[in-house]
Amino acid sequence: MARWIADWHPDDKTFWEGTGKRIARRNLVFSILAEHLGFTVWTLLSIVAAKMGAYDFSTDQLFWLVALPNLVGSVLRVPYTFGPARFGGATFTTVSALLLVIPTVLLGLAVSDPGTPYWMFLVIAALAGVGGGNFASSMANITYFYPRSRQGVALGLNAAGGNIGVSSVQLVMPLVIGGFGLAAAGWFWVPLVVVAAVCAWFFMDNLAVAKAKPREQLAVAGRAQTWIMSFLYIGTFGSFIGYSTAFPLLAKSLFPGSPWAAVAFVGPLLGSLIRPVGGWLADKKGGAPVTLWNFAGMGVGVVLIWLASTSGNFWLFFLSFQVLFITAGIGNGSTYRMIPAIFQAKAVAERGAGEEALMYGKRQASAAIGIISAVGALGGFFINRAFGMSFAQTGSPATAFVGFGLFYVACFTLTWWCYTRKVGVSLVGSLADARV
Repeated sequence: MARWIADWHPDDKTFWEGTGKRIARRNLVFSILAEHLGFTVWTLLSIVAAKMGAYDFSTDQLFWLVALPNLVGSVLRVPYTFGPARFGGATFTTVSALLLVIPTVLLGLAVSDPGTPYWMFLVIAALAGVGGGNFASSMANITYFYPRSRQGVALGLNAAGGNIGVSSVQLVMPLVIGGFGLAAAGWFWVPLVVVAAVCAWFFMDNLAVAKAKPREQLAVAGRAQTWIMSFLYIGTFGSFIGYSTAFPLLAKSLFPGSPWAAVAFVGPLLGSLIRPVGGWLADKKGGAPVTLWNFAGMGVGVVLIWLASTSGNFWLFFLSFQVLFITAGIGNGSTYRMIPAIFQAKAVAERGAGEEALMYGKRQASAAIGIISAVGALGGFFINRAFGMSFAQTGSPATAFVGFGLFYVACFTLTWWCYTRKVGVSLVGSLADARV
């Protein structure tokens, strides 16, 4: 049963080595499990939409089914961030996991009837968005469990475990659908979701020190750094979730006879597995330098994919896409490492270097994670809608690729201006010491 822990001091080395490390690791493991399934449900329509040949839906309509969960999930990330602070991390993880049963059951019922109207699939796609909210609550919760020196790796592992849920869907679902029919795409996940909820209830903990009033948490919305990082996170996580969900339908549209279903999982898997590397590099080198040059790499990746999309060669297209998945994954880890560093550095500058200031900084970072992850997740919606509109207007994705490239140029410039040039350090206090 979920327990409340009253005393929690992860930045105290004695406490961490004697008690904290073991408890934090246990909570991280089961947080990853629940978040992983949240991502699978959130991105389930990315495969289902590409398999809906029995329905007379246009390419643009199918991209709407892929985009809508990203929109709803991004909006839900703000209230979900407040969940662990209000109800406790273990309690909220349990409830948010159980909510995933609703869209999976409805999807199983809907695809069993070839006469199901399009509007019903839109409703199911919107409900699948609840899985997107799980990421914010999970990351906000895990932030409290780890000391500053280990947050890059811890948050990277937590996020990677969730992100791999996208790869799980794209690896498992074609096999499940091929063997048991489209209805199995929904029913398959129900027992796994229930197991994750039970594990969260019995093996995770609630932290009393994490409790905070919504007004205190919302105060971070008035800080410029929250919105700067939100913009950058559109470029990293928004790209990851957007390209992950768009790739199956995009590949099928551009290369109808290609084996896209057999390899769609590779990109999300690479992007997920390399995310902790981005966090580790940020711990060692600083998040801002890693993020800066990573955006340069993403710009190169867009150019490669644009050229490959007109080559007629599916494998060149596939390999070029992996550049974007890898760089998006590294950027996910590096930008997320910047968030706690920024807000804890601000807290130290304003309140001193005591434990109270560090905990205040963690509460600020936890709240900022909700807003930043919510805005960042909108990238998944924008990318899919960009592809849908580009196909509807021109018959190709070229216009969308041009927009993505220009956006990465803007992200590179903003990162340099605010975080890597020497004058930019003064904008956020002693961030150089925090290895932002």
